[in-house]
Amino acid sequence: MVTIGELINGMYTVVGKAIVEKDKKAIQKIAKEQVEQGADVLDVNTGPVAKDPVDAMKWLTETIQEVVSVPLCFDSTKAAVIEAGLQLAKGKSIINSTTADDEKLNKLLPLAKKYNAQIIGLTLDKSGVPKDRHKRSEHALKIISSCMEHDIPLDDVYIDPIVMPVNVAQPQAMELLESLREFQVISDPPPKTVVGLSNVSQGTKDRSLINRTFLVMAIAFGLSAAIVDPLDKELMDAMITSELILNKSIYCDSYLNAYRKK
Repeated sequence: MVTIGELINGMYTVVGKAIVEKDKKAIQKIAKEQVEQGADVLDVNTGPVAKDPVDAMKWLTETIQEVVSVPLCFDSTKAAVIEAGLQLAKGKSIINSTTADDEKLNKLLPLAKKYNAQIIGLTLDKSGVPKDRHKRSEHALKIISSCMEHDIPLDDVYIDPIVMPVNVAQPQAMELLESLREFQVISDPPPKTVVGLSNVSQGTKDRSLINRTFLVMAIAFGLSAAIVDPLDKELMDAMITSELILNKSIYCDSYLNAYRKK
């Protein structure tokens, strides 16, 4: 299970303030905390505060890489902002994200190929988020096909079935879980899968409980990765324990500590 830390995002007040003031220490503290708590990758999003998001992405990339060595996931709706991070990245990065629209695919897949990056594909198009698993699979197949045409290995492709808030779209939670199961048979090898976990609890009261319960269920349905808050210890413990129960790790009484040390 790949955990992508979600906290370096300009939408958060602390991060937005740090971007505007070029406060390296604030960003580096968040980066180190996430890695220390188990993040394998760090999502990097300049958010709405940056006057020059390309410059902000360059600054964030350099600032983060001064203190941690994990891969970065460049998160933006603008290809130029993503490329600004890819140009400076050390190691294999993730592009977050394309959709099934030809315009997005034709902009971002060449970047994935050029920089040998992995890419997240959202199962939606200009008509919006699908309401059923079959349409999600249709979009997933289009993304996979386009990646193959651009000579991008399927092992570098993550399909995101798009989590909807449970308080306004409750039936969608089960549709998403079934989509994860369907994605495992739509190609050989099957694509990896990822979700933006915190979306499921957006606007709800018991956010942490909903997040960790949904994450455990999604892992059981075949989820490969999740964009999460790694500082939520109960969430991370639930993720580690789910992998144990699914026989992906070996039991010992100190399995939580053993997993973290690994």
